[in-house]
Amino acid sequence: MLPLLLIVGLAACAKAPAGLPSDAVFDPYEDHNREVHEFNRSLDRSIVRPAGVGYSNFVPDDIEDAISRFAFNLSLPRSIVNSILQGNMLAATEDSYRFLVNSTIGLGGVFDVATDLNMPAANDADFGQTLHVWGVREGAYVELPLLGPSTERDTVGLVVDIFTNPLLYILESPENYYGTVAAVSSGLSNRGRFADTIDSVLYESADSYAQAQSIYLQNRRFKLGNGSDGAFADPYDDPALAPFEVPDDE
Repeated sequence: MLPLLLIVGLAACAKAPAGLPSDAVFDPYEDHNREVHEFNRSLDRSIVRPAGVGYSNFVPDDIEDAISRFAFNLSLPRSIVNSILQGNMLAATEDSYRFLVNSTIGLGGVFDVATDLNMPAANDADFGQTLHVWGVREGAYVELPLLGPSTERDTVGLVVDIFTNPLLYILESPENYYGTVAAVSSGLSNRGRFADTIDSVLYESADSYAQAQSIYLQNRRFKLGNGSDGAFADPYDDPALAPFEVPDDE
């Protein structure tokens, strides 16, 4: 089933017109994307923002940090799998050691002991990045309901990443859902903690759709290019933008 979804998804990636600069935005679905963007803004205004601000105000900062670290640690096996698929064994090894240290000494990742020991930073690889390494084109820009800005390639990656974390198959239920619950909690925490930054994009921009699109693509292309020329880190690039991706290259 998974290979079939991958093949169908990659086949559906739209091809940018010949002559379009590599750093240009290919947005053939703009009308539909803007409708989804307005839906996401309405959902944020009525539910997500109030919940995030309330959650962040209620939960102590230390607890929020611990939950975020726990959620990130449980995502590392997915990153390790993707690094292996990319042929980056150094990144896979580094993330494996980080996961081992934080899962044991760090009590499941609640404490980031690996960073305290000056171990290399996590690589945070995903399947969209893996497809990029394999030479799959970025495809058209899309905005997804609830999830926000993406591209056709990264949308396929999001679907596949659901199945690439080994913990999903190793842990028994309900333990295998702890990572998902922690990730949702971390997202709410970020929405509340960085409300001003996100609000400035969603509600104070002259064109919040274009602003969110620009921030996402600049940062995604920067990550995939490992900081190479032609892309740069946008000042809005922080964890708070993850729920709506307000923060791809051929």
